[in-house]
Amino acid sequence: MSRLRTPLCEQLAIEYPILSAGFAYSAVPELVAAVSGAGACGVLGGSSIPAPAITERVERTRALTDRPFGLNLIVAAFEQSTFTDEDRAVVRAQFDAALAARVPFVVLFWGPAEPFVADAHAAGVQVLIQVGSVEEAAQAAAAGVDAVIAQGIEAGGHVRGTTSIWELVPAVVEAVRPLPVLASGGIGDGEGVARALGLGAQGVSLGTRFVASEEAFVHPDYKRRIVESGAEDTVYGGLFDVGWPDAPHRVLRNRVVAEWEEAGSPQPGSRPGEGTTIGTSRRPWGDHEWRRYASGMLTPDFGGDPEYAPMWAGESCGLVNSIQPAADIVRDLVRDAEALL
Repeated sequence: MSRLRTPLCEQLAIEYPILSAGFAYSAVPELVAAVSGAGACGVLGGSSIPAPAITERVERTRALTDRPFGLNLIVAAFEQSTFTDEDRAVVRAQFDAALAARVPFVVLFWGPAEPFVADAHAAGVQVLIQVGSVEEAAQAAAAGVDAVIAQGIEAGGHVRGTTSIWELVPAVVEAVRPLPVLASGGIGDGEGVARALGLGAQGVSLGTRFVASEEAFVHPDYKRRIVESGAEDTVYGGLFDVGWPDAPHRVLRNRVVAEWEEAGSPQPGSRPGEGTTIGTSRRPWGDHEWRRYASGMLTPDFGGDPEYAPMWAGESCGLVNSIQPAADIVRDLVRDAEALL
């Protein structure tokens, strides 16, 4: 039996307590199936995807693997007043599609668990939620979630956490015991996995490491930049706020970030090139024009200069030295973590 085996493995019916994060459109069935097939657990991206396409994604994943997997949903519309009733209806339709497809579990992020837990459990679907504080973890536990993912400020993409993952994990573990806790943010190798488990986490959720996988539907320039970058090349702030305001995030410093910094880091309304279109993303349900400073995932179907799109990445990019098949990434993480444990 693997030294990495924790109660979470039994709960999710997986071999290793390692989740690949559901980073939006780029967390495709091919990636999820490869991660789950290697004994870990892949998570499909569900945010910004219409409900019918979520159903199709789940079906494609099941055709590729018979192992468990999850689906990630951003539920900010249920928390932030900047979103509308229509936005909330879209999220609810996505959630209902996941339940109808009997996804083993959903991962919620950036919002409350209360509107979703009862319906999920009635459908036999577990609920995990990514949180950024002890208080948020306690609220989620009270709402009846099945596990919480504690996200540290080291994370890439949108960052709920405001403290280091190494401080947050033991505090959350203590606050919600015996509820399983997973660690996310700044973890990119077996040493990080082992350290998180040593602090009481029952698993880890990795985003940046799997963005730089062969199967991830991510622009090649973006993958290359992750491999070439270190933690010092990431920027934490709120620059890419169009479409999702008031949501801090961590990105790689590319041309759009550099030009904004050179202009004196002006506030929204005074930023270089604000309001212009940087390119178009092709989606099965229609093309999407991408405005400068808009939130979104940089994919190979983007027709424009990738240097003007956000390249979400955590501080763990400094631990990523190559683009590998996802199954190899899992095997390396397991091997190195087991050696340390």
